[in-house]
Amino acid sequence: MSWTETAHADADALVGALAAMLEGVIRTGLAERGCAVLALAGGRTPFPVYRCLAQATLDWSSVLLLATDERWVGHDHPASNVREMRGAFAAAAGVRIAPLVPDVVGPAASAELAETALASVPGPFDAVLLGMGADGHFASLFPGAAALAAGLDPDCQANALVVHPEPLPPEAPFARVSLTAARLLRTRKLLLVVTGPAKRAVLDCARARPEPFALPISALLHNAAAQVEIHWSP
Repeated sequence: MSWTETAHADADALVGALAAMLEGVIRTGLAERGCAVLALAGGRTPFPVYRCLAQATLDWSSVLLLATDERWVGHDHPASNVREMRGAFAAAAGVRIAPLVPDVVGPAASAELAETALASVPGPFDAVLLGMGADGHFASLFPGAAALAAGLDPDCQANALVVHPEPLPPEAPFARVSLTAARLLRTRKLLLVVTGPAKRAVLDCARARPEPFALPISALLHNAAAQVEIHWSP
């Protein structure tokens, strides 16, 4: 296992630092490979980072973004991550955002579109930015979910899978499509963003002991091959 931690004075400092870091990652990808691919978390904390990043002057047409997870809702639904990402990156003219679920969803959730999108990205991501829930989940790998064991398996052959949180979060009672830990770990830079004292306590518990089925984030923090960069602010 290996992690580093950077503490930021406040949310604004965290936003500025992460936006600058992701801009540097994209510039390196464009210079070295002619493209850059990022997998980005949803949630309240990361989106100010994305809005700040979108102001950078870059060849956005050579940048591909994917969400780390998505609710099984249409793209115009208020709970849709791809809808929020499109809004956050509105200033990044030409950027490509690959959805994980269809524009119009059926009654049964499927990871088929996500697998198709990820098949076009066989190499490692340039960066993955993850958030963490108060229950220790990341992406949509929730404690108690039937798919959790497969989602956390570092040897899982799937890039994405369907997750049915148990119980369903009342604020977002939907099935999810989530990238697997195995796919998220295939990245040149792995960032974990945590804010507030409550999540600080959860993070400290996860760092202290590997209990992946109780605190899924501990599976990343205690993975021998992972290099996790933790960014925290009050």
